[in-house]
Amino acid sequence: METRVAVIAIIVENTESVATVNGILHDYAKHIIGRMGLPYRDRKINIISVVVDAPHDEISALSGKIGRLPGVSAKAVYSQ
Repeated sequence: METRVAVIAIIVENTESVATVNGILHDYAKHIIGRMGLPYRDRKINIISVVVDAPHDEISALSGKIGRLPGVSAKAVYSQ
């Protein structure tokens, strides 16, 4: 199956969702190339960038699962 490279941008505003976000990312670990997390303490949010190489369906599923969590936003940007 053909894979694509994508960056998933995640903003966590509800700290109660952090453990669930990390659990979902762990489930998709085989597709993750790298991850960078930045706590923005002044705004009380966490910003996470996740770079993946996976089939389109897997990227969409990962982004969707995370984006449906309370107080969490997620969007994917795909390579060509």
